[in-house]
Amino acid sequence: MKQDYFSANNIKHIDYKNIDILKRFLNPNGKIVGHKRTGVVSKNQRKLARAVKNARFLGLLPFVAR
Repeated sequence: MKQDYFSANNIKHIDYKNIDILKRFLNPNGKIVGHKRTGVVSKNQRKLARAVKNARFLGLLPFVAR
């Protein structure tokens, strides 16, 4: 069974300030990739989406990539 990225790397809190980790779960256009493709557990996928949205709102991540 494929393991969740966050549990595999022992990441308890998905932080909106950690842009390098958040960028792994965005496609080249800047959209959030679904949990079926990334293998992230649903609970962590929701936390990830919230963190990406917070980072976008603060200007750390783009809403749309050019």
